[in-house]
Amino acid sequence: MRSLLEERFKLKIHRDKKDFPVYVLEVAKGGLKMQENAPNPDAADAKAPINVTGSGSGQGVSVDLGRGSSYTFSNNKFEAKRLTMAALAGNLERFLDRPIVDMTDLKGSYDFALDVTPEDYRAMLIRAAVAAGVSLPPEALRLLDGASFASLYDAMQKVGLRLDARKAPLDLLVIDEARKSPTEN
Repeated sequence: MRSLLEERFKLKIHRDKKDFPVYVLEVAKGGLKMQENAPNPDAADAKAPINVTGSGSGQGVSVDLGRGSSYTFSNNKFEAKRLTMAALAGNLERFLDRPIVDMTDLKGSYDFALDVTPEDYRAMLIRAAVAAGVSLPPEALRLLDGASFASLYDAMQKVGLRLDARKAPLDLLVIDEARKSPTEN
């Protein structure tokens, strides 16, 4: 695909790193308060295709990540089954205002629940809708003004995790040059 874009659109790109505001997912000072799951026998064939499914509405989101891993975000609670920290970071960031970088060094999977206040839950669902490209009325977007995620931070502390706001380098794909229309065949 890259060579086709380079040929037809004279696309020139390069990779770079740039500091962005992120949340760093870390083990909290008191240590992890969750038990790692035993290895999943369904995950034995790591090369087998994974069927990821999800559903969502104003009442919440449910995602099956395959091989016994899933999460549900509904009723003011983020409930995870067999979720790795990398998967937690990648999925939780859709509910927050910036990317999450996993720096826990934890390789296993975990079951846990994070309780949040109704206000934080509503703000997190609105952020997820915006991230998914849903057009929301201005009244809904105003609910994000001054939104805090204090209850999420507290819930994460209870399971021995924390989110720390800071800057970190993220990978970028920079487009140096590209034509608006392709060359002729």
